[in-house]
Amino acid sequence: MKYPIVSIIMGSDSDLPVLQQTADFLSSIAIPFELTIVSAHRTPTRMFEFAQNAHHRGIKVIIAGAGGAAHLPGMVASLSPLPVIGVPIKSSNSIDGWDSILSILQMPNGVPVATVALNAGQNAGILAAQIIGSSQADVLQKILDYKQGLSEKVEAKAKIVEAQFS
Repeated sequence: MKYPIVSIIMGSDSDLPVLQQTADFLSSIAIPFELTIVSAHRTPTRMFEFAQNAHHRGIKVIIAGAGGAAHLPGMVASLSPLPVIGVPIKSSNSIDGWDSILSILQMPNGVPVATVALNAGQNAGILAAQIIGSSQADVLQKILDYKQGLSEKVEAKAKIVEAQFS
């Protein structure tokens, strides 16, 4: 078994449907990951331990999903030397997701968190793969192949649409 190089964390299991997209993408390109719950508010000691030790365990990128006040990505970024990708999640107590977006996006200088769109778990996986691909040729090739596939899908759809209107 390969050791994980990406860690996917969430504040609550209610965030799992969004972060499942992340796990699915990373699985599709064979990037080993771990997935767990780390709550900034309910398990702060667990969060501190996780954030301070992830790089010692070989993790290269942390993806942190959170809804509502969404403190998890920023708190982890304040404690870890690793890049953190925040996934704002529209939760049951959310203000249309804006509270989560702004909480993750508006980090102070010195504590950056890369932020993807609301509920964009797949984009977090893609960005993590791009970060890893900047130093691992095999992952870079998988990203190039993935993007080529996106282009081919659009070209095929364009031909269908053009045929209907010509």
